[in-house]
Amino acid sequence: MALFPAFAGAAQPGEPPAGSSEGSTRDLDWLSNPSFSAEDALLLHQRTTEVANLIPEKSPLIRTSSRSELSEESDTDESLKQTSKKRKKKKHHHSKKTKKKTKGDSSSSESDVDTKHIKDKGSGKSSGKEAAANLGKKASSVTSSRSIWLDDIQAPRADTFRIDKKPDPANWAYKSLYRGDIARYKRKGESCLGIDAKKHCITWDSSASKRKQAQSRPERYFTKNNVKMLSTDGILVCNKNSPSDPAAFIPVSHVETDDSSDTTEVNPLGIYDASTTVWLQGKGCKSADSESVNTQQTIQEPGIKLNSILMTKVEEYNKKVRENPRDINAWMEFISFQDELMRGPGPYASTGEQESRRKSLKLILEKKLAILERAIESNPSNVDLKLARLKLCTEFWEPPALIKEWQKLIFLHPNNPEMWKKYLLFCQSQFTTFSVSKINSLYGKCLTTLAAVQDGSMVSHPLLPGTEEAMLAIFIQQCHFLRQAGHSEKAVSLFQALIDFTFFKPDSVKDLPTRGQVEFFEPFWDSGEPRIGEKGARGWKAWMHQQEKGGWVVKPDDEDDEEIDEDQEIKDKTLPKWHIWLDIEYSREARHWLPWRPDKTKKETEEDCEDPERQVIQCLQAKKKKKLKAQGRKSKKLAKNFLKAPDNRNNLSLWKLYAYLEWLLGNTDDSRKVFDTALCTAGTGGLRSAQLCSLSLLYAQLEVEVLESIEGAVMSRAVHILTKLTENGPYVPYSGQVLPVNVLKARKTYEHALQDCLSRTPVSDQDQVNATDQLVNLVGCYALFQYLTVGIDAAVLIYTQASEKLEASGSQNCENTGENSGILNFPTALEAVTVLHTNLLRFHMKISVYPLNPLREALTEALKRYPSNQSLWRSYIHIQRKSHSASKARRFFDSVTRSSNSLEPWLFAIQAEQMRKKLTEKVQRADVGEIHCTIPETGLTNRIVALFEHAVQSENGTHCPLLWRMYLNFMASLGKKEKSKGLFYKALQNCPWAKVLYMDAVEYFPDDLQETLDLMTEKELRVRVPMEELDLLLEI
Repeated sequence: MALFPAFAGAAQPGEPPAGSSEGSTRDLDWLSNPSFSAEDALLLHQRTTEVANLIPEKSPLIRTSSRSELSEESDTDESLKQTSKKRKKKKHHHSKKTKKKTKGDSSSSESDVDTKHIKDKGSGKSSGKEAAANLGKKASSVTSSRSIWLDDIQAPRADTFRIDKKPDPANWAYKSLYRGDIARYKRKGESCLGIDAKKHCITWDSSASKRKQAQSRPERYFTKNNVKMLSTDGILVCNKNSPSDPAAFIPVSHVETDDSSDTTEVNPLGIYDASTTVWLQGKGCKSADSESVNTQQTIQEPGIKLNSILMTKVEEYNKKVRENPRDINAWMEFISFQDELMRGPGPYASTGEQESRRKSLKLILEKKLAILERAIESNPSNVDLKLARLKLCTEFWEPPALIKEWQKLIFLHPNNPEMWKKYLLFCQSQFTTFSVSKINSLYGKCLTTLAAVQDGSMVSHPLLPGTEEAMLAIFIQQCHFLRQAGHSEKAVSLFQALIDFTFFKPDSVKDLPTRGQVEFFEPFWDSGEPRIGEKGARGWKAWMHQQEKGGWVVKPDDEDDEEIDEDQEIKDKTLPKWHIWLDIEYSREARHWLPWRPDKTKKETEEDCEDPERQVIQCLQAKKKKKLKAQGRKSKKLAKNFLKAPDNRNNLSLWKLYAYLEWLLGNTDDSRKVFDTALCTAGTGGLRSAQLCSLSLLYAQLEVEVLESIEGAVMSRAVHILTKLTENGPYVPYSGQVLPVNVLKARKTYEHALQDCLSRTPVSDQDQVNATDQLVNLVGCYALFQYLTVGIDAAVLIYTQASEKLEASGSQNCENTGENSGILNFPTALEAVTVLHTNLLRFHMKISVYPLNPLREALTEALKRYPSNQSLWRSYIHIQRKSHSASKARRFFDSVTRSSNSLEPWLFAIQAEQMRKKLTEKVQRADVGEIHCTIPETGLTNRIVALFEHAVQSENGTHCPLLWRMYLNFMASLGKKEKSKGLFYKALQNCPWAKVLYMDAVEYFPDDLQETLDLMTEKELRVRVPMEELDLLLEI
């Protein structure tokens, strides 16, 4: 195509015609276009000129055609107009374009219309008339219709073209059509370049996706992107020049107009970024890592600062573990940091979000595993890293492979009690390989191995600190396992053997090794003599001493327990079979909790036992203190028998429990007599005695609970008790009045005693325990005294001062590790003081008018620090259940569960939601006419299910039978039988030893009674009523 196509065939002056010389034609071949016809171009130009001449000078610029042409092409034009009108009606956006036209300027709309033409290819030899006729038709079609749609053309050609009449200023401004030569920014305003960088208004062209996003409607708060922002940490706003301590407000920094930090010699306009400016200055560029980080920051605009912070942390962790690979804490923190990178959804996330989290969770686990393998390579003897690796491998490996890895680890570290605990729990929770006898023998192997390490008989591995306490914890874990599996007789016999072996050991065998002591203990255990907790029990030491003298004769006891005839266990035979089985099973569990022993007075032998599972012949050794569980009259009788012993007559702890038992049974006067007797026999220890302070505090608290108001409380019995405690003299029972002088003296004494106790420095571990108990009891007595004599504000001030002192002491101990400064056992003391503080606030709100906010703030701060304290959680849900808005409590529960591994926050969060659901249903079901519900709650069921799901997936909730029972009960209450059955089998996968789960399954799925019993028998759980025996009882 020539530069001037219309005159490409014309000869220049002084030159021959184009067709006369073949050489000149070849030279200009690169300028010619064979498909261009000069005749067509001339005719088209003439036709356009004629049309323009027909338009009047003052008429608007409207494209039209002559009458002759309109008459000649009427048919074609009408058809095209009709089709174009139909097309306009169909295309909504095209109709919008026509509506936007202005009356005064039609040329502007003309530039927005695309006109399409079809040019027929000729043979090149057609005559001028034919060409003129064709061009006339084409021109008429152009002028008669503004646009022609491709669908309207009957035979579209490949040479269809488009005329674009919208100008592009960049074509003449940059003298190029290549977009790489055109600047991406545009200037706004008319300020001179280089004068003031702050006045330069420059906008950058964004990508098409960003332009489309900018034109889209703003997103609502519940969209996916905005919900994801809620789970990210906010960026702290502070002044760079401010000190490290946060201010009470955020200062607003003023913009300095003379700040030219962005403009330099190489960047006078301030349009280059930091990396480009540094490169232009010749200082080099940043590393590839920083460039990738900068690129990521530039792309992700909403999370620029957040991503930069996370990447900075990653670099810091990599540097830390690279420079100090022996730092185990740094490795563990780096592994935990991977969860922060993922930021899982909240407890109420949707199913799709949870599914995407599962996919990303696998990637995170693989990354954690890679980090752990690097850490183990640097620390091959560290146990914590290996345990963390096994925990992660649970998600990838099969159970047999995991068991082999655990066995290898136990073989390498048989002296590590913590590893034994986790290994036992792992084997205990494997449903496919679980059986009671196998796990019980594994506990025996564990205790035997640790006992050998404790005695020094295992010389291959050293004794680790805390092994003896760990053996006690493992023993308790074994007893809980047997009890939950239904073998309560074996658990009780273990406690009996432990107490006899530990506390009633003969003096002649104390110097022997453990195995030698066991050889002397076995004859006593198998002799049939009464054991600890049974009637006539005298202990191993007394029995052995009497055996040396010839033994004793057992006298029959007249007080025999009433035995229930098994034939009378079925009270109503009309009940369903599964219901009868549950009643008998629960009844026998309540009665047959002690091991069966042959009664020699009745000439019974071991063969007379109808249930062999009730006999416990073998014995295991460990250490455990005795726990007394008693109720009612038996408890009182037992307490009196203890107090009659010469060694226990001055034991204030026993007196305290006995008096409190009388109070709980409703015997207020008897309880007061016991308290007064104990205080009179306690001596003159005063505030220096921790036991006396504890006894007086409990006595005063019980008396305060009887008060209906604090008016006149100065003359109450509680003030008398607290006042006499400070006098260091013999106690005098309450006579009905308290002298004001004694109250003033008592206040001064309490104040000095508290200061001395807070500044005391304990020396030994026993001193630490005593100092902690004394401090807690002293603070409780002093605060209660101030509450009764001054008011609630004075009592709160005492608790505040004590808490601040304990916190300061705790922080000082953390800084001075290994030094005795202040009270070392400050967490226990601070937690106990916090519980006393919140209990007093609750009581004051109960009897008088007091704002709720102080109690709520105290509870939230305490629960953040002590998330496992059940007493604090009960108080929290008690005050929150009265609130109509649960959003604040839900946010608090969510924050605590994310920051703590304790199970208590999950349990109480579920309980709070269930209480709210119960309250809502109670209001909606009330039959009192029209009700306007003040608690518009919806979706509580789904919320509770979500909480259960997250709780059972936690580390401590996976193997908690109570949590699974609550979940199963809730699903069964909703009537979802199939889901409940699936949940039951899922619970068995994690807690196969829990007999209560099988019992619940019998109640919820009675049709599967036989299948459930077969499963219990397979896993060797204790079944006291076989189905064969039940059938015989029903036939009688």
